[in-house]
Amino acid sequence: MCVLNNASAEHQTIHVAVDHAPPYSKVGSDGDSSGLILDITRAAVADKYHIRPVPCPLSRCLRMLEQGDVDIMGGLLKTPQREANMVFIEPPYMALSSSFVFYTKKGSNITVNQFEDLYNKRIAVMRGAAFFERFDKDSKLSKIEVTSEQVAFDLVLKERVDLAIAVEDTAEVAMKVLKQPISQLEKMNYRYTNVIYGYMVTSKEFAQSDAAQYLRRAVMDMAKSKQLDKIIAPYALPPIPESLLK
Repeated sequence: MCVLNNASAEHQTIHVAVDHAPPYSKVGSDGDSSGLILDITRAAVADKYHIRPVPCPLSRCLRMLEQGDVDIMGGLLKTPQREANMVFIEPPYMALSSSFVFYTKKGSNITVNQFEDLYNKRIAVMRGAAFFERFDKDSKLSKIEVTSEQVAFDLVLKERVDLAIAVEDTAEVAMKVLKQPISQLEKMNYRYTNVIYGYMVTSKEFAQSDAAQYLRRAVMDMAKSKQLDKIIAPYALPPIPESLLK
């Protein structure tokens, strides 16, 4: 960690936290990292700064970002707690009109028609993830924390939990990439629908640097020139709405 902090202080190397969340980010068994947040960061600043991926599980990535041990992370939803501990870069590069949905194993006889039906159900959630406010704050729900969305769905299929929560659009793309049997899952009737924004986020320490200012300007310029739309298109993400560029 001392090495990371020293490099960040010199603003020569930008450390990017990467969690394994296919197809948007991947970490191989050898630690080799790839994904959208790296594509965007390299397009924005690779002509001026060295980019170093730092593979980590989601919860550890978040902790390292808050502590300033890494500089950047991607795909995060805004919450008041996160806004207090990190800095969000505008515009968001993921803008989905989608729903948070709950999946169960087909044939399980589980039904969820309203929020209250979630009580007394074991629900797999990614450790450190944010969903929607009512769900996140309800301490009466039985939430089973797991390291990845892939693990959450595996537990549902093995009937070790009753439900898994995920963003409908991204979860189903991810399951196809991971070759998980989506046909064996059933979506519950209850859902929470909203426009879901995923952001590039920096640590508060890094946000004060010249490198962060350069990055912030570059991302906005890429968004306005539509270069950012071209970078996100292979990940089956929609173009960034014009309203977010003002």
